[in-house]
Amino acid sequence: MRIGELAGMAGITTRAVRHYHRIGLLPEPARQPNRYREYSLHDAVGLARIRRLTELGLSLDEVKDALADDVGKDLVEILTELDADLARQEEAIRRRRARLRLLLDQAEHTGQLPAETPVSPELTALFADMARASARLPGPEPAMAAKERELLALLETGSRGGDRGWLDALMHTLNADPDAMRRAYEVYAQLDELAEAIEDDMRVEAAARAIVDSIPKAAARAMNIPADGDMGEDGGFADALFSDFAPAQAAAVRRAIELLQERAR
Repeated sequence: MRIGELAGMAGITTRAVRHYHRIGLLPEPARQPNRYREYSLHDAVGLARIRRLTELGLSLDEVKDALADDVGKDLVEILTELDADLARQEEAIRRRRARLRLLLDQAEHTGQLPAETPVSPELTALFADMARASARLPGPEPAMAAKERELLALLETGSRGGDRGWLDALMHTLNADPDAMRRAYEVYAQLDELAEAIEDDMRVEAAARAIVDSIPKAAARAMNIPADGDMGEDGGFADALFSDFAPAQAAAVRRAIELLQERAR
């Protein structure tokens, strides 16, 4: 039979057959005097098996290894590895769908998702709590609350696979203290009030102390705030962080860091 008939029997294209010849997966018969290749039933049986193996998910290299082994031991090993790989993919898909379900549930209850989405399930739950707290406010959500979400998402992204103790401590505190979210929003409101203030505004000290009071000691320890010395404020991340605040807000945060350093001594 000719190549078109062979391909048709196996349900693939002639282009695929020629590719299998090039990579040595399917033996290429010699040309007849009329310059056409004549394929046998054995060729068709082999090609059909190649298709069945690729439909299982084997790569062409794995198919070649399987076909090269007469007793089929390699095929058993390959299929076992493929099954394990599919199980890992299935678990990864399950985790991804669970995260998507959290986000969709949050969108259903709040009508929107934070601009920082997607984040971890822990931060997704925290942001959902913040959305509920914001909905109970008499006015709009403080701008500092949105800034906090941005910063938390940034810190988490940078610490994936690394130290996430600060996040664990924060979540533990919020889960253990039903009043923690209310206090956090009071701090956001205090910082918002400093948006147009000068650095030596008398409200700066009160805002700084409110920040410190809102951070549990366990979370502060996990943040590795040193008892004294440099906080890395001269350039880099710290510079970018403080430049994103209004002058009085930056002053409050800097003073809060000083107070946390004192508390760590």
